[in-house]
Amino acid sequence: MVEISCKNQSTREKGANVARTYAKVVGIAVFLTGVVGLLAGEEDLLGLLNIDLVEDIIHLTTGGLLAYVGFAGSESTVRTVVGTLGVVYLLVGILGFVIPTLFGLLPHELNLPDHILHLALGIIGLLTVTMDKGRPVTT
Repeated sequence: MVEISCKNQSTREKGANVARTYAKVVGIAVFLTGVVGLLAGEEDLLGLLNIDLVEDIIHLTTGGLLAYVGFAGSESTVRTVVGTLGVVYLLVGILGFVIPTLFGLLPHELNLPDHILHLALGIIGLLTVTMDKGRPVTT
């Protein structure tokens, strides 16, 4: 019986590690996307992804926030930030199909690879938080 409890706790700990790992990896990747976007100017990233100054600033901010909480945040902060940004990225992915300039925030329209990337980031972010849902929060 004790062995089963240890296995369940180990599985729960992995859930928390998944959200933290997501925050670290995705945070660094999104932050670097913002840096590359600033350096590339208005060119499409890899000929696929739209890059605009507003998007670059958003990527630097959200990527930096994710990376920060991934490396230094409490478990509850990691869950909150990953979940919140998961919802935001999911909404951007959905809205991008309907309003590609996001209400005029972007001078160039988001394209299909942008939509897919934002939807994927949102869905994966929310999944990492739900994997961790049954685990008690320790601060």
